[in-house]
Amino acid sequence: MDKQIKDKRTAIMDAALKLFTERGFHGTTTAQISKDAGVATGTLFNYFPTKEELINSLYFEVKGRLSSCIKKGIDPEASFETKMRKLWSNTIQCGVSNPEEFHFIGQFGSSPYITKITREEAMKEYEFIRALVEEGFSNGRNKDYSMELAMMIFYHSSGAVVNLIINSGRLDDMNEIIEEGFQLLWRGLSPE
Repeated sequence: MDKQIKDKRTAIMDAALKLFTERGFHGTTTAQISKDAGVATGTLFNYFPTKEELINSLYFEVKGRLSSCIKKGIDPEASFETKMRKLWSNTIQCGVSNPEEFHFIGQFGSSPYITKITREEAMKEYEFIRALVEEGFSNGRNKDYSMELAMMIFYHSSGAVVNLIINSGRLDDMNEIIEEGFQLLWRGLSPE
């Protein structure tokens, strides 16, 4: 992809991310996105023929970036607990480092603007989490809960911890908060 084309596309995506998280989909016009991106509205439509295509492209890209971030450094040979601790820590650190992206996914993950196809394709990036949770269920480390429930608790708990760290400004205590959050999560998932 030509650098100028990539730069314009990136500027549009960055502006859309910022505006969508601040104002929502309905409160953000393509004219506002174009203005903030420094491109003509017609240019925006050259890259994204509809606002819905922009929303879905942004969702897919942000989910992919977050997936890459949260699976870094997870040793497949490590114990289940070690892998879960690393996944938890990565998720929190990625959320704190990329709060706009993390908020965007949380805010719009179940939006009707995100198509079923986009949602399914984006979730393929997260199969490693499902595989990890399945590992815990198959080797008896998890209580007999539904996998979907366990994954939702993980997701929403990690969001709460990210928000706590960001909103309280407790970046100096981040590692301690991450570990406390993991202990709460681990006690809930582990057999007594």
